[in-house]
Amino acid sequence: MYPFIRMAKELVINRSKESMSIGEIHESHHICWPWDLDFWFELNNGRALTLYDLGRIPFSGRSGFSKVIFKKKWSMTMAGANVRYRKRLRAFERIRMQTRTVCWDERFLYIEQSMWNTKKECAGHIVYRAAFVGADGIINPQRVFDEIEKNLVSPKMPDWLNVWVNSENKRPWPPMQE
Repeated sequence: MYPFIRMAKELVINRSKESMSIGEIHESHHICWPWDLDFWFELNNGRALTLYDLGRIPFSGRSGFSKVIFKKKWSMTMAGANVRYRKRLRAFERIRMQTRTVCWDERFLYIEQSMWNTKKECAGHIVYRAAFVGADGIINPQRVFDEIEKNLVSPKMPDWLNVWVNSENKRPWPPMQE
């Protein structure tokens, strides 16, 4: 089940925090509860993706994205992800999550998130390709940023991210089927 109560808590905690600029890090703190575990008694990979919502949605509010998309009756949807899991997170372990905007292009916003354990080791990292969507389809993210602050320009896309974006552009879609 989706962690609605945990999300409500994050929204309440973050509703009065100051706005964020591009590249600034939104930090949130979470606990790996027993119902977040898999058969190996570590954070389930699917639940990890859901927990990233707990950082990303309040981050969207602080970044100004939520205000714009509600005003314009648009939405923000995840259009792809590149994820790495490196350290196990166990029951009752405290998690420090960081979320930031990396850059954007003419179609997508790239959001980076990481989870850190109590030993200050990066347990997981994900880059989301997010799309702002309206009645006519995908909206150029620059339109959203222009609503937040005029003349904002995307930071240069890091080389490592550019490699992933280019490989995604070469990936066949739809995938093969029998």
